[in-house]
Amino acid sequence: MTIGSGPILKRHPGNPIIPRDSIPCSNSIFNSAVVRHGSEYRGVFRVDNQCRDMLLHAGRSRDGIHWELGHDPIAWRCKDSDIAKFVYGYDPRITCLEGRHYITWCHGYHGPCIGLGVTDDFETFELLDLALPPYNRNAVLFPRKIGGEYVMLHRPSDNGHTPFGDIFIARSPDLIHWGKHRWVMGPRDGWQSTKVGAGPVPIETPEGWVLIYHGVLTSCNGFVYSAGAAILDLEQPWKVLHRTRRYILAPRETYECVGDVPNVTFPVAAIHDPATDDLAVYYGAADTCTCLATCKLADLIMFIKENRYPD
Repeated sequence: MTIGSGPILKRHPGNPIIPRDSIPCSNSIFNSAVVRHGSEYRGVFRVDNQCRDMLLHAGRSRDGIHWELGHDPIAWRCKDSDIAKFVYGYDPRITCLEGRHYITWCHGYHGPCIGLGVTDDFETFELLDLALPPYNRNAVLFPRKIGGEYVMLHRPSDNGHTPFGDIFIARSPDLIHWGKHRWVMGPRDGWQSTKVGAGPVPIETPEGWVLIYHGVLTSCNGFVYSAGAAILDLEQPWKVLHRTRRYILAPRETYECVGDVPNVTFPVAAIHDPATDDLAVYYGAADTCTCLATCKLADLIMFIKENRYPD
């Protein structure tokens, strides 16, 4: 069976589902993480305010489409005074792990590094520690231990806009001490020729971990961010089994091509419904607003295999 000639992800007709001016302080709302929480949905949202501070806000929704965001940034609790001051934070991910909701994000501490926090109710949030030091971005925890260890994807970077980037993996016995670093994958040709970075939390399937990621090419007009997908080995997830040569989503619509940063589709969260096999992918568009695209997970896996790089 062949999926077809178009990108596998289909845009929601109501995009952007969260416009840039959804709350009074916002300049833009994008690259945000959402999860199911009971019968509803909760999220941690990147809000760049009208001072252009990069902050994180909590939000809630009954259907995953219509959202209410807190007007004030999250007030992070922290037991360590050395890191308690919140300088900036952006591009969060949320992983449901061992009954708690862990948040990873790009955290400001003498440069961009990886912050790790936790919440049980999306009312109170605790900053646990800095998982990885500067300079680093795009950290995503796996939703279970692998080989008895916690596992995290991340992308070492620099202090600027990072005109390079490979995905690495790190492992930890306790969510505090991270090591055993392994290379996962780097840029290839075409739409992912400049850099790549992990997107939503990997989804466990019998085929392997399905990883949606972003890839970047450098055009004559700057960076262009698209989305691709890969399948990683279940027990050794630094081993890539399949990887798409075709993108699964790329900037085409006006709200993806026009904004604070043109030509960006940046996947950050994915929610899979096992009962229907529906997959909802939330992505930032043009670093300005939040959008939604959908497909069946089985169709995405087929797309990856049919459009993969040759062995």
